[in-house]
Amino acid sequence: MAMTLHHAEGDVLIEELSDGRRHLTVTANEGHFIYAADWTTAYPMDLIELMFEVNGAAGLCFEIMRDEDPNFVQKFLQNDIFAYFTPEDFENKTILEFGCGGGASTHILARMFPKAAITGVELVESALRVARKRAEAFDLKNVSFLQSPSGDTLPENLGQYDFIILSAVYEHLFPHERRTILPQLWEKLRDGGFLFINQTPNSLFPVELHTTMLPLINYVPDRLALKMARKFSKRIKPDETWEELLRKGIRGATEREILSHLPGAEMLEPRNNGLKDRIDLYYLNTNSNRLKTIKSTAKFFIKAIKRVSGITLVPDLSLAFRKISGRAFTKESF
Repeated sequence: MAMTLHHAEGDVLIEELSDGRRHLTVTANEGHFIYAADWTTAYPMDLIELMFEVNGAAGLCFEIMRDEDPNFVQKFLQNDIFAYFTPEDFENKTILEFGCGGGASTHILARMFPKAAITGVELVESALRVARKRAEAFDLKNVSFLQSPSGDTLPENLGQYDFIILSAVYEHLFPHERRTILPQLWEKLRDGGFLFINQTPNSLFPVELHTTMLPLINYVPDRLALKMARKFSKRIKPDETWEELLRKGIRGATEREILSHLPGAEMLEPRNNGLKDRIDLYYLNTNSNRLKTIKSTAKFFIKAIKRVSGITLVPDLSLAFRKISGRAFTKESF
């Protein structure tokens, strides 16, 4: 049995499999970039249809893979979080996931920490519909969701939390939202609690790997970056605005920028699982036999750059901060 869903970006063929799963195949219309063209999923049909409505043909498989592919978001969350913390640290604790989107990472966190109470916060109402439907479909008892009234304001009825997590979120905030929302989140963190930010592109890295895949664009002014993105990136449409690119995440962050918004923060180094620094953590996430020699050589040079300059020049940031009341922020590892 098969059915096809139609969208301006393309069509999705859904084939029912004998084991109860469904195979999705996306055919793109001309001029549209598809993030993932096929996937086999255990998601129920009503959830797939809602995600198709919200994410379109281009983002459907990608959004499902974010939850179901163990080598995608789950791998990064587990490697990054457990580089700093242990599973026991989260037992009977409260977690705020800011920018939960459609709930893929929330679903993963709920599986990782079944004894924690998790609150997902999201600005976009359609994404929250998907997140809530996901939680309902998989009967997640330890998860709830709230909608932010604006990009620089938190919901009024938030409490205090032991952990606050921003997973692949910070880069999508506008500059004024970063300056405003991060201190608000910091206020919602209990003394001795932890803020965790991961999968945020490092804007010091020479190649912008998140939105455009272009070299040197991180180092040029906004107006020139927009021209370069429109002209040279296959992922960017010629008429896209700078505001649209900012929301897509074209401007990452630096450790210094994030710390500047967090008074009383102590930045931690990953020490679990034999790791010595964030360079080791990055290469843990890229661990495979593909291009092994090149990766080892790159790791050597990045370590050398850190010894000389103090800069951790990895493509993505994975950072943990402890809130210490009454203490000025540190500049550890700059």
